[in-house]
Amino acid sequence: MHRFSILFFALAGSLFGQQAPYDLFPPADPPYFRVRYEASTKPGELMFPVNCAIWIPPGVKSLRGVIVHQHGCGEGSCKSGLTGAFDLHWQALARKHGCALMSPSYEQPEKANCQLWCDPRNGSDAAFQKALRELGGKSGHPELARVPWALWGHSGGGHWAGGMVLLHPERIVAAWLRSGVPSVMAAEGRPIPYAISEAACQVPVMCNLGTKEGVTDKTNRFAGVWSGVEVFFNAMRAKRALIGVAVDPLTSHECGNQRYLAIPWLDACLTARLPSRAGTPLKPMRASSAWLAPLNEAGTGTSFITPVPAGNFAGVKETSVWLPNKAIAQAWAQYVKDTVVTDVTPPPAPKKFRVKANELTWEAEADVESGLAHFIIERDGHFLATVPEQGKNPFGRPIFQNLQYSDTPIQPLAQMRFVDLTAEASKGHRYRVIAVNTVGLKSK
Repeated sequence: MHRFSILFFALAGSLFGQQAPYDLFPPADPPYFRVRYEASTKPGELMFPVNCAIWIPPGVKSLRGVIVHQHGCGEGSCKSGLTGAFDLHWQALARKHGCALMSPSYEQPEKANCQLWCDPRNGSDAAFQKALRELGGKSGHPELARVPWALWGHSGGGHWAGGMVLLHPERIVAAWLRSGVPSVMAAEGRPIPYAISEAACQVPVMCNLGTKEGVTDKTNRFAGVWSGVEVFFNAMRAKRALIGVAVDPLTSHECGNQRYLAIPWLDACLTARLPSRAGTPLKPMRASSAWLAPLNEAGTGTSFITPVPAGNFAGVKETSVWLPNKAIAQAWAQYVKDTVVTDVTPPPAPKKFRVKANELTWEAEADVESGLAHFIIERDGHFLATVPEQGKNPFGRPIFQNLQYSDTPIQPLAQMRFVDLTAEASKGHRYRVIAVNTVGLKSK
């Protein structure tokens, strides 16, 4: 069997022999909404239960699209999907474009075959679209059933997102595939390959993987990922598809700092493609804005050189990395070097600040480019504390909500709350809260 297939699809086991605990999740009170479907025993329908949560930007009159954050295979990754819609950084991207943020959680037993959900032809496509219709009814936004999709997927979720591009290219703004791609070439042990249509080639796609997934480390347990990505990329790019590769120089299968390129990349694609009038087709990407870089297999692995405008590219375009514009090309070049993507914009200032006795609470939106790292609390003009004292993220930059392996917040969700245990009851204090993003820039 092909090694790439083994990584994602050969976790064979009894489908009904193990039930994972999927009953711990944040409450879905407005602006959050949730639906859940039981497993089906009918051929061709989804054989796992699925829990779909969605966040609607408060105040939005009519949604322009939905951003989907799709977890990977295995019990841990599936459970991590329960908090995907609650991620403040991804919400910032959704809010900017008037989109909902959706995160499905497929309740896959640990040893079951995850191809039964991550191949959308096995019922997860139909369940996803059913959830959009029902969530549209619950939220008062029936347009959810019709708006376009921007997809992000990790591991098996990358297979799912890429498969959806090939099945529904007319609905998809763009897709970011982290450490997983669909099968487009026939081979023993692989799922039935997808066909690559001309329409699918017009959808921007980025393949993102860690260097230890077979690029520089050929012995890692995920070393087969690169060969799968290479097959998919070459097949798509040979047909002039708008596809790129971004190798994370620091990681293996974990998501690392990828969101600091993925979110700006999706931002650029949403800006370019979302129609100004609801119900009209997605706009094509402007060819004149594209930049290219060669994908050069040399030395111990894959290396990249500085991208250039597409009209100035002197290499072989059929094997080049496609990038949507100059700003993303520059961010991409930084990311593949050390993942330190430059950001010069401070985060929005906190709002709705409240003080009750010695308890402080507030609300804040994340910075689209760099998210939220922590908050600084000042009392009477002097530093008092940081919230949290230290963000926890073993896979990348410390972040306010903390992150799991599949790029979703840890439960219980972090609260914007601080209790001043040294406040003097007889003295009136003045407090300030300052937001800090993950590159250290402070809000007003």
